[in-house]
Amino acid sequence: MTTHGGPGAGGDLLTVPQVMARLQLGRSAVYDLLRTRQLASITLGRARRIPTHALNDFIRTRLEQEAA
Repeated sequence: MTTHGGPGAGGDLLTVPQVMARLQLGRSAVYDLLRTRQLASITLGRARRIPTHALNDFIRTRLEQEAA
């Protein structure tokens, strides 16, 4: 699913299963990250979507924490 904004606009939205696959985590772990607001998301109706920039920011933050 892609929002309007054109290519490279950073507007891609990921589903929870897509985030699960990218992080190689289970559903509960991903929902824990969402619940604790470590990973930002939006809700569209009953569907939860994670902007790609939010996932990239999460990964970058975790890498910086590991390096410190």
